[in-house]
Amino acid sequence: MRILVVEDDYISRRLLCRYLEPYGVCEEAVNGNEAIDVIRRTLASDEYFDLICLDIMMPGMDGQQALVILRQLEEEHGIPLGHGAKVIMTSAMEDNQYIMEALNASADGYVVKPIEKRRFIETLKETGLLMEEPVKPA
Repeated sequence: MRILVVEDDYISRRLLCRYLEPYGVCEEAVNGNEAIDVIRRTLASDEYFDLICLDIMMPGMDGQQALVILRQLEEEHGIPLGHGAKVIMTSAMEDNQYIMEALNASADGYVVKPIEKRRFIETLKETGLLMEEPVKPA
């Protein structure tokens, strides 16, 4: 699985990558602008991300704005809604307004910080990306 973690806080970014590394390759972006640049390059190469973890509160372009642009870019590349990257929004805000805004903009899930690994993995399973825990090497 190809994963993009978009988070302005270094510790949160590394934590998400640590949770996700057993499932695939993680790339990182520190804000929405950087994420959109990475996504544009990836789509231009006829590649895509399976999962994007997108923080809502970031300086410059926030996660909500980046999500809208991501979905527009996917559409421009012939990827119909529901067939592009699964997007999990992350936020310290457990506010229904933020949650509904994210889901209305086609986010696939919403996780409140601090992110607990078990709940995060359950959210990924709910999107259909994960079916079971990764096999640990012997």
